[in-house]
Amino acid sequence: MATIQELKEQYEGLDQELPSKGEEAIDPSCLLTFQYEYPDQQAKVEIDTDEFTAVCPWTGLPDYGVLTISYVPGDSVIELKSLKYYLLSYRDVGIVQEHAANRVLKDLVAVCQPRSMKVTLDYKVRGGLHTTVTVEYTRDEGGK
Repeated sequence: MATIQELKEQYEGLDQELPSKGEEAIDPSCLLTFQYEYPDQQAKVEIDTDEFTAVCPWTGLPDYGVLTISYVPGDSVIELKSLKYYLLSYRDVGIVQEHAANRVLKDLVAVCQPRSMKVTLDYKVRGGLHTTVTVEYTRDEGGK
């Protein structure tokens, strides 16, 4: 059984910055789409997961959140299994919460060219603070 002093020594340094991967570890190349057969229809697609995770770039501690993607497809739809692999690529990435939401939006818009898209990341409380980040994209229909 460890003494209080031994436990204290074992815990020293745990609050130091933990290693994490940079944003280059995020892999949008795994995202796949398929043709949407009703591009003239204003259907809204909503996808959510409570398993989104990345890490704080300063502490290396995990950030967990609920990710919600809501979009009106253009000519293509996001394939869900590839989306899951894409989101898993964030797991060890050191990225601030506000940047994570914007990066997801940017990558998804690039791959599927939706009419509109909204990404919301609702993070679990950490340090007594609750954060929700929402970013949106609307395609300029004149420049389709």
